[in-house]
Amino acid sequence: MDHIDRVLLAQLQQDATQSYAALGQAAGLSAGAAHERVRKLRERGVIRRTTIEVDPAAVGSAVLAYVLVDSTSWMGDSTDAFAALPEVLEAHIIAGSASVLLKVRTATTEQLQDVLRRIYAIEGVSGTQATVVLETFFERPLSPQAAERT
Repeated sequence: MDHIDRVLLAQLQQDATQSYAALGQAAGLSAGAAHERVRKLRERGVIRRTTIEVDPAAVGSAVLAYVLVDSTSWMGDSTDAFAALPEVLEAHIIAGSASVLLKVRTATTEQLQDVLRRIYAIEGVSGTQATVVLETFFERPLSPQAAERT
């Protein structure tokens, strides 16, 4: 991946609806060359999908919590159980005192409590510790230029 690919990725992260002409202009390419580069980035799996960013509060999911999951056994085989909970947005096997880290969004703290009960019911889960986010300063996507700065 070169500098031009990184420029294209940064542009697409800002606005994935940009035309190939606009992408090409930002990267110093023709529209056709930008289209071909983006196609290759998709084929290689660098671009996994194109999506939109939704305001969680506007769709009734204002409560954000990070949940540490303790377990009595290896949780790596529990992917489907965590994925079956629609409120769980991310699930990560982690190193440290807990086994799994979850990112959970709900409308209310009562709904969060219900999700915690359902997590606790997953085989191998021995406990949870939730940290509720009061305010988010910022969230940012992965910077395609970060690798160039190191």
